[in-house]
Amino acid sequence: MFSSSTRSIPARRAVPRHLAIIMDGNGRWAKKRFLPRVAGHQQGVETVRQVVKACIERGIEYLTLFAFSSENWRRPSEEVSFLMNLFIAALEREIGRLHSSGVRLRVVGDLAAFEPRLIDLIRRGENLTADNRRLTLTVAANYGGRWDLMQAFNGLALAYPEKAGSFTEADLEPFLAMSYAPEPDLFVRTGGEQRISNFLLWQLAYCELYFTDAFWPDFDAAALDEAIASYRRRERRFGRTSEQLLAASPAPSFTDA
Repeated sequence: MFSSSTRSIPARRAVPRHLAIIMDGNGRWAKKRFLPRVAGHQQGVETVRQVVKACIERGIEYLTLFAFSSENWRRPSEEVSFLMNLFIAALEREIGRLHSSGVRLRVVGDLAAFEPRLIDLIRRGENLTADNRRLTLTVAANYGGRWDLMQAFNGLALAYPEKAGSFTEADLEPFLAMSYAPEPDLFVRTGGEQRISNFLLWQLAYCELYFTDAFWPDFDAAALDEAIASYRRRERRFGRTSEQLLAASPAPSFTDA
């Protein structure tokens, strides 16, 4: 179980241990090129492959991608159907490659809404890659931060009804969908929007936020390096003052991994 940033201070690192990304702008990328929106989603899958490779090369241990939110069902039915089929095709094509690269796959969200074939592919991919540790790739699908909190609250209450009224943060955390991962150090949203859109509401409490105008299909290794460079310039105080940081560490000192 990983510690919480509200109860302990994470080690300062040159590279974020956990990177979380909202992959925004696929449709606008396609529209700019006079292509159908689905072409942007297809190109977005190629970008995922590149970013996974770049994260491995840079020593990032956890990568979480917001692929489909609980609110995305509001999109046109044709686009939703295409996204579901694209998810199936991507899993069929990429699982072997992820496994051979040492990547562990996890998918979080309310999977009950998906068709059995997709759920089966998800479970098979998770089981195949379960022992891999080079990078943990989490795909958030039919996920929402409020859904995560509610399912965690309900799970906690059912497991320990006798403690109702005295629950703590530490009690709740094992029931969150991503209890297996440390809190994100760096959050990136592409596409020019500056909001977190119901993503990882609990886990982003002390995360560094980075917004870029680049559409997701254009977010390459160089763009990732720019985000990491911004992260390195941040003063991560976790409730302390700048003077306290300076007194504790007069010269910059980073943990590499």
